[in-house]
Amino acid sequence: MKKTLRRFAPVALVLIGLTTLSFMAKDGIKLRLQPKQGKTYTITSKANMMMMMEAQGQTMNQTQNMEYRQSFAAKNVTEKDVQLETKIEAMKMSISQMGMKLEYDSEHPEKTSPMLAGQTKEMDDAINKSGTIKYDVMGHVIDSLNLEMNQLGSVVIQLPEQELRVGSTWSVDKSQSVSGTEMNVHYTYTVAAISKKSVDLTVEGTVSSKGTEEISGNYTGTASIDPQQGFVAKSNLKVNLSMTLSQQGLSIPVTIVGNTSIEVK
Repeated sequence: MKKTLRRFAPVALVLIGLTTLSFMAKDGIKLRLQPKQGKTYTITSKANMMMMMEAQGQTMNQTQNMEYRQSFAAKNVTEKDVQLETKIEAMKMSISQMGMKLEYDSEHPEKTSPMLAGQTKEMDDAINKSGTIKYDVMGHVIDSLNLEMNQLGSVVIQLPEQELRVGSTWSVDKSQSVSGTEMNVHYTYTVAAISKKSVDLTVEGTVSSKGTEEISGNYTGTASIDPQQGFVAKSNLKVNLSMTLSQQGLSIPVTIVGNTSIEVK
């Protein structure tokens, strides 16, 4: 019996090795946007930025922290498209510059700094304003309302048609208008790991612009996509931007560095 067990042990190890190998070498995964119909999800987004400006020989630094809470629910999910209803539920912001700190809190208006009165109307108007966005299952927008400060674009990204394996890459171009300037970002996603719970990615983005302001820079970081539902469940990106502002005939160089994180539950 002992001899049999001794002979069986190496065979068992070989079988385990073959099983592991077949699991690792199995077919890849195709990502499709398929959230659970009727379920409400909550996006928590945080951004910490430092802006450095040089004007007339003086350097000014400003730090800005922002937090968003946005919900979305899948109202209609088919094999071809998905209809999401979404709204921003809360926003917080703090700005520190030259020893002065200004705050905004949509859930506690009494905490909002008096100096920001009249300058936060855009934020106030965005709170609890609901809208519907329709996507195809590849993450392309089919139809949407214009929702200010909408964070869904960081959660629902354009997915590749092809099956993905570790090392697979795909690229996505996004654009956004900022103060009359169209900012373009070319993202490249690379699959770092695949499991039943997540498809982990490394993310690189190159920023360029068209318009009155010159903007350039990059994003680097990581993201994890829910393989069953096809949206980004978590991401963390570092940003490094350079831009030149034109004010009253002056060209003001500005550098922005920071970190943004998103989590969906």
